[in-house]
Amino acid sequence: MLSIVLGILASLSVLALRFPQWLTLPELRALYPLEYIRLAINAGIWASLALAGLSMVLRKRKRLGLTGLAMAAIAMALGGGDAPLGPNEGEDIYLGLDWFVLGVLTTAGLFVPLEKAFPLRRGQGAFRAGWLTDTQYFFASHGLVQVMSVAVLAPAVVLGALLAVPSAQAFVQSLPWLVQFGLAVLVADLAQYGVHRAFHAVPFLWRFHKVHHSIEAMDWLAGSRLHLFDVIVTRGLVLLALLVAGFAQSVVYAYLALVSFHAVFIHANFAPRLGGLERWIAMPRFHHWHHGVEEEARDVNFAVHLPMIDRWFGTYHMPEYRWPAGYGLTGERGPVGWARQLVWPFARSP
Repeated sequence: MLSIVLGILASLSVLALRFPQWLTLPELRALYPLEYIRLAINAGIWASLALAGLSMVLRKRKRLGLTGLAMAAIAMALGGGDAPLGPNEGEDIYLGLDWFVLGVLTTAGLFVPLEKAFPLRRGQGAFRAGWLTDTQYFFASHGLVQVMSVAVLAPAVVLGALLAVPSAQAFVQSLPWLVQFGLAVLVADLAQYGVHRAFHAVPFLWRFHKVHHSIEAMDWLAGSRLHLFDVIVTRGLVLLALLVAGFAQSVVYAYLALVSFHAVFIHANFAPRLGGLERWIAMPRFHHWHHGVEEEARDVNFAVHLPMIDRWFGTYHMPEYRWPAGYGLTGERGPVGWARQLVWPFARSP
């Protein structure tokens, strides 16, 4: 499977080399060290070939090994790391294929080993039921980055300018950077808490948010399963809160980096033993209870970063030494696949 994944990523990377104006983010094109990118692509192809060969030696069934060979062969046929660089002029419409490849390499490269070393559920493999659906979500959230930018960033910037109080923003920006960052985490998580709780309490909003709660296996990929409407509303309102508060741009960027990591972390099939820290920082057990199938897990633990927010509002739930028995919706299962789940909230209720 690793051979197949590396072969696919190498092929997508070669396509991004050939068609950067359509398949890469304009903000990143000038930043890539092209020489090392080419070396990395070729290394990925050779690793894919080696792992495919190993698979064919070790397994009686050769299907996975042959598929890995085919993926590596496609990357080589496209030109591999030596493929010519396409025109770099920007296009009005583009996909973030480079962002998707980087996301898979960094996120999976960090969390898959952690889940293997300290798993909560040892029998759950990386390719558990529903992984393909969640991979489609991961691709959509990264590949459709331009759509996200227009739908989330643009309205937040416009509304933030209208709602801003310049004197209050000047005071916030006068604070030391670390103080600003700590306040940004608090402000963002308070906004996140309010929006998240509304998505549970308002039936119309729940129709969209239940897509996320249809997850029946928790791991690093599970947090990607979010309906497009849910993503736009939640991220937009959290970003709006940060912009109205007036935090420095570097602080906002640092928070966005934090939440992109932490949101993956709290969904992971990972059981760190850091009991004292759990009370102050959201750990996997805290958020797993938010997804639990038990009645006691209903409408609890809405915060993303700071469990104390749930303690303030009476929604904190952390049974000592205990994890949920399972995850998912009670009495209902979501359809399979990103496209089907995209239209699921609009289906007529039974």
